[in-house]
Amino acid sequence: MNARPDKNRLNDAEPVAKPGDTVAPSAPAAEPAAEAATPEPGAAKPTAPETTQPEAPKKRRRPLRKLMIVALPLALVLGGAYYWVTGGRYLNTEDAYVQQDRVTVMPQVSGQIATVAVAENQTVEAGALLFTIDDAVYRNAVEQDQANLESARLDVEKLKAAYAQAVSEAATARDALENAQTRNDRQQTLVKKGIVSQSSLDDADLQLRQARGALSSAESQVLAAKAALAGNPDIATDRHPAVLKALAQLHAAELDLAHTRVTAPEPGVISQTDRLQEGQYVTPASSVMSLVETRDSWIEANYKETELTDMRVGQPVDVELDTYPDHVLHATVGSIGAGTGSEFALLPAQNATGNWVKVVQRIPVRIHIEAADDMPALRAGMSASVTVDTGRSRGVPDFMKSTVAALGLDRYLPAGTAVAATRPGGTAPDVVASDATAREGATAGMATTPAR
Repeated sequence: MNARPDKNRLNDAEPVAKPGDTVAPSAPAAEPAAEAATPEPGAAKPTAPETTQPEAPKKRRRPLRKLMIVALPLALVLGGAYYWVTGGRYLNTEDAYVQQDRVTVMPQVSGQIATVAVAENQTVEAGALLFTIDDAVYRNAVEQDQANLESARLDVEKLKAAYAQAVSEAATARDALENAQTRNDRQQTLVKKGIVSQSSLDDADLQLRQARGALSSAESQVLAAKAALAGNPDIATDRHPAVLKALAQLHAAELDLAHTRVTAPEPGVISQTDRLQEGQYVTPASSVMSLVETRDSWIEANYKETELTDMRVGQPVDVELDTYPDHVLHATVGSIGAGTGSEFALLPAQNATGNWVKVVQRIPVRIHIEAADDMPALRAGMSASVTVDTGRSRGVPDFMKSTVAALGLDRYLPAGTAVAATRPGGTAPDVVASDATAREGATAGMATTPAR
């Protein structure tokens, strides 16, 4: 029969070293213990001592942890709800830029540039000289037109003299006609009495007809002379059409001469003067420089169409320019654009053709900057961050308005938060009335002014 090895001996057995392995020396104190642990043949097997496992410590209850598990999410929810309800009052956008009127300076007469009186980025006042054009040709034209004016005045005086002469000749012809008529009557009487011959009467009749023709011709000359004086023989010389025409030509020549001196139409900053050189030939259709007006500056902020619900003209605005980050400018909403930017684009979108994808549009809002003593220098195109105070928050959702009003929580909401509900036994909060007033001004708030 096979003998079953003792379990204790198997536990006390030492491993057999293989050839080439280094056997570590065992501790001397371990040998007596091993011998003591080896039972003698025929002896009773020792009983292994029972080991007692230590009891695990009981976990302490942590009420603060349970409170945090419940309170922290609840606080986040309440805080987020309060932020959403009271938010939406201030509308901010960084799609805003400083705008200033810009004038393209073009000469009104052609010629060579004589002098350039300004430099690049020079500040000028209204009426300051910018450049001049050679005026020799225009001075000669003025002198010629002055001579033509004097000649026209002399011609009018001649016409007056001709009229007086025509009137005198007409009076003489009228007297001659009366004389011829008297002689003709006398000759007829003498012929009847047989004193003179018939030939004498014929001569008298011929002279009478000639006197009548001379009078008619003289009266025609009077009418012609009067017409040459514009129908008024007593007309002033400088009111005659010929003189007025000469005066107009003279004024045009003087105006062209004055246009040889180009001045600034408004105060501002001169730019792009490098395109203008002395001796350069310019024409009325050529742009030679630009003038950026600094008298009036505004901000053009492009807000999303979904942000204009409560925006009205006259609402306060805070403007912060990237150039002056620590300086806040106070402004107001001046006007809201008549259409989106895409409607006034060179190639408007054709949404009726092709595939359509909805894109939130932006509408330009003009912001008028309030004048201040510490106003920094503004330049066209500066980037700005604009914040409009609409005075109205998002408010409580419709399905919660009655509950919030009944619990009296609306008193903890800031002014401008709409809670359109009536408390039991009372009236609606004052904010409802203010909200209705704001809604009534929607039409006036969307009024626009034409862009300059």
